Amino acid sequence: MKYRYLGRSGLQVSLLGLGTNSFGKRADKKTSIEILHAAIDSGVNFIDTANIYANTASEEIIGDGLKGAKRYDVILATKAGLPRGEGANQRGSSRFHIQRELEDSLRRLQTDHIDLYQIHTFDPNTPLEETLRTLEHLVQSGKVRYIGASNYAAWELMKALGISDRLGLERFVSIQTSYSLADRTPEQELMPLCLDQGIGIIPYFPLAGGILTGKYSQEDEAPAGSRADKDPSFNRLMTGERIGLADGISWSARSLSIDPAVLSLAWLMEQPAVSSIIAGATSVAQLNNNLNSVNVVLSDKIKEELEHLSKPFRYSEPFATYRLW
Repeated sequence: MKYRYLGRSGLQVSLLGLGTNSFGKRADKKTSIEILHAAIDSGVNFIDTANIYANTASEEIIGDGLKGAKRYDVILATKAGLPRGEGANQRGSSRFHIQRELEDSLRRLQTDHIDLYQIHTFDPNTPLEETLRTLEHLVQSGKVRYIGASNYAAWELMKALGISDRLGLERFVSIQTSYSLADRTPEQELMPLCLDQGIGIIPYFPLAGGILTGKYSQEDEAPAGSRADKDPSFNRLMTGERIGLADGISWSARSLSIDPAVLSLAWLMEQPAVSSIIAGATSVAQLNNNLNSVNVVLSDKIKEELEHLSKPFRYSEPFATYRLW
């Protein structure tokens, strides 16, 4: 495994991380723990979850899977901010919501601290000063080690960093954003900001929800057990342009005798400011396949091919973003 610093922090994270959105949903508890342990044994130390994944089941499964010494082998990251219910104070980044959600996450994860606590999306109704002072308190209390953002626009992230600098508060060290060959929009504004401010980028949907694996086509039904099979709403994202991109990536991958998913992840690993890529898995075999990307070296010719194929997606709509409105 290869490791990188998370932004300008002193925290080292595995270049390939483990996203756990599927835990308790598309992967049952037994399979999820097998994936978790296999990832740790392979050198993956960055485990990412959220309080809303599988209606809290993801955190609960990870808590059981990390019992004992394995908890101290990983950088454990979770998030709060997206809706947990329909009632008042069930979402956002107010002091009330963050503190309650952190305590619940600590209980589910069976730990006394979170290594990277992330605000899941920008909250337009809560002053950033309130959010950042709350996060400062959580770091000072020892319950949180580092803080990160997710789904922030570039101007929102810069505003938060400016407030932290002005008030002498903890800074965000990372940001999660949709980033892949099918979504290069972060390269326009977010990446230059992160390079300038020392913020680590943690891409989610690095394979565009599985589209870049080459397993989907416009003519055939979605494979059994795939995201599109279990979540029919996902089909809205499988446009002709994205399927065409996946076909092109598959062609390039065949010339290298590697899997399209491996090629797509390897490309992302070479992009500036990227610290750790959170790729999900629903089986140990899928995890092991993703791990092959860490040691792939891309030639200039392949980079040019992928640049040509994916350039339109630098200026298209983001593949995904999660907001409170």
